Amino acid sequence: MNGTAGEPPFVRTTPFLYDPAPGEHGEVTGPGCGRGCRPPAPGEHGEVLPHLARPHPPWHALEASPRVILSVVDDRTFIPGPWHALPDEPTDRGTPTSFHAAVQLLGVAHVLDDPDDKAAQPRRLAARFQPAGGTAPVVPGREPFGRMLAGIRGVRPEVTAGRAKSTFGANRPVAVQCRVAGLLAGRTAPNDAAARAHQPRQPAAREGPPAS
Repeated sequence: MNGTAGEPPFVRTTPFLYDPAPGEHGEVTGPGCGRGCRPPAPGEHGEVLPHLARPHPPWHALEASPRVILSVVDDRTFIPGPWHALPDEPTDRGTPTSFHAAVQLLGVAHVLDDPDDKAAQPRRLAARFQPAGGTAPVVPGREPFGRMLAGIRGVRPEVTAGRAKSTFGANRPVAVQCRVAGLLAGRTAPNDAAARAHQPRQPAAREGPPAS
């Protein structure tokens, strides 16, 4: 999010839910939901649902300028240089790199201070991440969580645009892509399987290695 005049931007990590069309889901149901269970009207590109505690510093920056960017990077894994060497090159000339997918959602943040609006947000998050239930709903004025609402503020960024980039070696020859996919399958480091899953989506990898 933008900093105030003369200050750098604020960066904050947060769990979140991206809902591309929140208005299609109707009411968020649950015991004791009452007023405030219907999601706010969505923007053209949906909305993001995080929440922040009151002591966090970005509030004055949001009030000064509500435009925010949510950045997400995933499926990141390191590719050693020898894996990326061209077929007719010595392996020590291969360039080390990393595979990753990145998305930025640009939007306008709406700060929520109404207790019902704030309570609806964790209910929607729970419905997405804990659909089996097992946790009492957040309802203003009710135990066990209603009293905690005074300690948080809700933020609902309405998404206005998006940017995305993925880097999974699509610019390399078919033989190199197939080599990297095989080496990822054998290494099994964190995110290797996810990065390898992107290989069949690339036109060159779908063609398979050249015939010998």
